[in-house]
Amino acid sequence: MEKVPMTQAGFVALGEELKQRQSVDRPRIIEHIAEARSHGDLSENAEYHAAKEEQSHNEGRIAELEDKLARADIIDISKLSGDTIKFGATVTLVDEDTEKKTVWQIVGEVEADAKKGRISITSPLARALIGKKKGATVEVNTPGGAKAYEITKVEWR
Repeated sequence: MEKVPMTQAGFVALGEELKQRQSVDRPRIIEHIAEARSHGDLSENAEYHAAKEEQSHNEGRIAELEDKLARADIIDISKLSGDTIKFGATVTLVDEDTEKKTVWQIVGEVEADAKKGRISITSPLARALIGKKKGATVEVNTPGGAKAYEITKVEWR
């Protein structure tokens, strides 16, 4: 059984989603099914079929969350340090073409969110950064072509 690396914050977020789906969403969906069932003939009851589909989706996500939480390998970033990039590092990069500065934290797949500045350890950029140090240049193949970045800062927060 392969472990799923994640930060403590990612573990807590998954736990909260699981609790929401089990204690709020599940009873609400069961109520919808019961209400739709009371409308009669189930073979042509669109409300019933929609509620059953929503239940199936919710139960699938619950099973997925339980599995990920059971296999979680929580990595305490506050205990990490050093100047070599690894899981949990927050890295400041400068695009060598545009001089645009970006900041990324390398996290587990389940908590990656580009809008929040978190990239998955399995992403092409993270894989290129792992093992590098401040001052190094990395080249990454992106959908828009090859990009070169200079690492200007490595932090642990």
